[in-house]
Amino acid sequence: MHTKENSAASDGMHSGKKYRVVIAGGGTAGWVAAAALSKKLGALVDITLVESEAIGTVGVGEATIPPMRVFHQLLGIDEREFMRATSATFKLGIEFENWGQQGERYIHAFGKNGRESWLAEFHHFWLRGLERGIDTGIGDYCLELQAAEQGRFGIGPNSNINYAYHLDAGLYAKFLRSFSEKLGVQRVEGKIAGVEQDKDSGHIEALRLESGQCIAGDLFIDCTGFRGLLIEQTLHSGYEDWSHWLPCDSAVALQTESTGAMAPYTRSMARESGWQWRIPLQHRTGNGLVYCSGHLSDDDARAQLLENLAGKPLTDPRLIRFRTGRRRKAWHKNCIALGLASGFIEPLESTSIHLVITGVTRLLQNFPVDGISPATVDYYNRETRAELEKIRDFIVLHYHLTRRNDSAFWRYCADMEIPQTLRERMDLFRESGRAYQAEGELFRVDSWVQVMIGQGLMPRSHHPLPNMMSDRELQGFLAGLRENIQRAVAQLPAHEAFVRDYCPMARAGSGMEAGAAESLAK
Repeated sequence: MHTKENSAASDGMHSGKKYRVVIAGGGTAGWVAAAALSKKLGALVDITLVESEAIGTVGVGEATIPPMRVFHQLLGIDEREFMRATSATFKLGIEFENWGQQGERYIHAFGKNGRESWLAEFHHFWLRGLERGIDTGIGDYCLELQAAEQGRFGIGPNSNINYAYHLDAGLYAKFLRSFSEKLGVQRVEGKIAGVEQDKDSGHIEALRLESGQCIAGDLFIDCTGFRGLLIEQTLHSGYEDWSHWLPCDSAVALQTESTGAMAPYTRSMARESGWQWRIPLQHRTGNGLVYCSGHLSDDDARAQLLENLAGKPLTDPRLIRFRTGRRRKAWHKNCIALGLASGFIEPLESTSIHLVITGVTRLLQNFPVDGISPATVDYYNRETRAELEKIRDFIVLHYHLTRRNDSAFWRYCADMEIPQTLRERMDLFRESGRAYQAEGELFRVDSWVQVMIGQGLMPRSHHPLPNMMSDRELQGFLAGLRENIQRAVAQLPAHEAFVRDYCPMARAGSGMEAGAAESLAK
């Protein structure tokens, strides 16, 4: 019954008809997709999003990275409005505790380290300074890191500070839903009972809801989470398992009351068989423990999380299961998987929402309004795979580059075989101090350097360029950078004071914005 209507999926659009996009699932992934497509291609597409209030979302992707700001600018989203609506705070990086060794800590910040030259990155000058007795930390030369350490933050017309956000994921989805519906996106409430396919091509023709309603489309976006209702259960695109490199497969999450000043960074605290996060929002704190179920039972994980909270719990611990890896085809036939449906790299470096954004951006750049091309699909899948593998390597680095031997979990991580691409990068840095950002790679040289040095991987040598400076010149160069950063940080207000002035969360008569109260009640 839908074959003729859906021929546009493979044969191009009929004249005068809009391309029908159907998004299966809401949550952050679904509404990010709806917002981007409706804003950028609204005149060409009809967008329907199907979701059910009865089906919960994971909703714990509450820390982000700086590229989100570019995405919001492309959509014309006002920063203050967005932050007020989502109880957001600012994020300058992630503090890692007990990762290299128990008792150690470092911050992976979003800023640049010092000032590089054309031939050599800044850390080569820093390494030369260590040789000459200038005993400073690499973090002393990063504005964002020093601001995070001192709990300061501020932006203005002349500010070049690099930052992201902590946000309430549930409220963010609601914010984007309102944004999208104003642009014409139609939301349909209901559970998907079946998927109708063309008997010849296998392309998806329609979603059949429990109510009996059928939602026909030309292109389907799977945002159904880990179950991958369309991309896997229907189209069987396959899954590449990465659990041998990223062995954590479970998490328990809960929300607590805020205590103390809210820090402008995420905390990641390594535990016996995984790690604990702490994310400060305006109205509460997000908490969770990511762990390997082969080394820690669910009951012990809950107990460990509850024993290490800083505030009174507002919700009961919620158990989340996952398997790290990726779909072998993120785009298969006329279906594209986004978010958890496309795969999962655990949230250690806050990349989950970013991957949704890059996935939908890649779709916008390659949108099949004239029909789905095999070359386009191949390109999309190739680029998606390359992006995921580069991020995977960066996350594996944190686990493998540990000197902890206090538990079977950490001994496994230290001894495990790692991807050859990561092995080569670590060897290059160890032997020569050379770090790089590959083409299309998310994490910059500064990120790789901060994590490798932060967890104890020190190069045996460095580039010869700094050797051409006299000790006095080197001392003056490094001291000047440190002094400039400290002067800049001293001019910034306290993070919490800036948030309360810049983007205080909207309050109702009950003392809390209604959406936040609803989120807390879940």
